[in-house]
Amino acid sequence: MVYISAFSLTNFRSYQQLDLTFEPGTNVLVGYNGVGKTNIAEAINYLATHHSHRVSHDGPLIRFGADQAHIRGRIHHDQRAVGIDLEINPGKSNRVSINRGAPQPAKQGLGLVRCVLFAPEDLHLINGDPSVRRNFLDDLTVQLRPVMADARRDYERVLKQRNALYKSAKKSRRWGADEESTRHVFDEYLAQAGARILWGRLHVLKLLAQPLQTAYQALAPGMKDAGFSYESTVGLATGQHPVVPDETALAEAMLQELQAVHDQEQDRGLTLVGPHRDDVQFTLGPAPAKGYASHGETWSFALGLRLASYQVLAEDRPGDQDRPILILDDVFAELDAQRRDKLAQIATKADQVIVTAAVAEDVPHTLHGPRFPVRCDHGISQVPTTETNGPED
Repeated sequence: MVYISAFSLTNFRSYQQLDLTFEPGTNVLVGYNGVGKTNIAEAINYLATHHSHRVSHDGPLIRFGADQAHIRGRIHHDQRAVGIDLEINPGKSNRVSINRGAPQPAKQGLGLVRCVLFAPEDLHLINGDPSVRRNFLDDLTVQLRPVMADARRDYERVLKQRNALYKSAKKSRRWGADEESTRHVFDEYLAQAGARILWGRLHVLKLLAQPLQTAYQALAPGMKDAGFSYESTVGLATGQHPVVPDETALAEAMLQELQAVHDQEQDRGLTLVGPHRDDVQFTLGPAPAKGYASHGETWSFALGLRLASYQVLAEDRPGDQDRPILILDDVFAELDAQRRDKLAQIATKADQVIVTAAVAEDVPHTLHGPRFPVRCDHGISQVPTTETNGPED
């Protein structure tokens, strides 16, 4: 069994200081919209992924007027427990302390807790920008293989440097031997890091294929088949069951494409090939889900992706001791009765579920456990006490 017990926030979003004790099973955070429930869900997810599902950088996570924030949690794995203190420093390197040890690079804390968050923002997985879908795949890849965080960081750094080279050359209208030599160096590093990211995404999609189909049919029985295809800028043809080339082959393919579009990149002053330009097309039957799926189908597809992610993480480390924590942020009020009941049925099988809701009546009666009232006074959120246990079956 895996669950988080002691949990605290310091200067995170609207919380000056928060101290909670969660229980295994269901925990429900109840409060009107805007009081800070989602901030808690976001913080737990950030502890696992080191990435926010709401913003692209860390600055907004820090309470106004503070320099840094802390997320602390005590994670139980059966008979073992580990304390994590994640320090968020916008514009600087984040750090983590494990079991009150000395601070070290934040990446050392990845993999100590894993979770799956489903939130209303997940509708953007289907109908939003490609970056949302790329982040979904990359965040899941990092939870499966924390070392992949290095590939993301390396790629972003080299991409920024390479784009600066093209931008400078375009401005000066000069491309000589020095620029060409520098480009070749950047190309090698970019292809190596990009190949690792591509391999991770294709591997994750392969793992998701069957669980996604199963989850979608459970939520919308008898409806169209849920599928996907990966749209790559390096000429990969990938469908519902992608063949995953090795990293060497992916790096070579990316190098070839970078060479092929060099003149276009010079004209535009930016990098046109690589995983930062890729996308995933989700499909229902033969049609793309984006633009064709109904509102209900979009909800079912987004939820199916998260439930499939939960299964992939659970099966990655066989045994009950490593199930991810499931976070359901303000979603039950948006679902019809059939989907509410099916989601609640699935959620009861998790070791721990964190649920947020505007009113307690939004939470299905099968999910009973401690209720935490969330309040906000003059812009500072608080959770004063555990309110009650929810209704029993």
